[in-house]
Amino acid sequence: MMWRRLGFAIAVCAMAAGCASREPLVTPPIPALPTRSGSAPIRSVVGKASWYGPGFNGRPTATGEIYNQDQMTAASSIFPLGSRAIVTDLASGRAVEVRINDRGPFRKGRKIDLSYGAARALGMVGPGTALVRMDLVSTPAVDPAGEPQYFVQAGSYADHGNAENARARLAAYYTDVRLSELDTEGRRYYRVRMGGFATREQARARALQSARFGLPVIIISE
Repeated sequence: MMWRRLGFAIAVCAMAAGCASREPLVTPPIPALPTRSGSAPIRSVVGKASWYGPGFNGRPTATGEIYNQDQMTAASSIFPLGSRAIVTDLASGRAVEVRINDRGPFRKGRKIDLSYGAARALGMVGPGTALVRMDLVSTPAVDPAGEPQYFVQAGSYADHGNAENARARLAAYYTDVRLSELDTEGRRYYRVRMGGFATREQARARALQSARFGLPVIIISE
């Protein structure tokens, strides 16, 4: 009787083990994108970029601000509005940093619509499209500890020499110019910045002043 009970117990254990081996593997959940601003890259996407300009210049964007085709902005449905991304042309290696302030593109197969100014900086106005890598740098956030600071960025460069030339040109007129580094996906970029400024109006005044240098100027809040 005892051997019969022991045999039954072994059979039950074997059946349980067999069922357990057929349980599906549990895939760990993918963490959500962080919502606070930061310099670390969050996500990288490769796809086709296009650009839009004269027909939309002066019209409201998805954020409510008026589209200025000469500013370093872009339309995308991949990244949150207000986020910043570095867009790199995979053929030429040229890169530009843009702020997402609009939604689009609305043509199938395209991932981002650059402003005319950003497309010109990449050298893709003529071709119209380019295969690019988009590295999300930061997402918008409200700092509960205080008001954000504003910075005027005069370009994001893959070449240190080009960044240093831009910094030197501005430093001849302004005392708050500095060079900051950003590492993303194994690549390093050099960003030329002025500020910070307490208000967007102060940053905008500096941006208008420094526009005469012909550099890709954008206003950033952090």
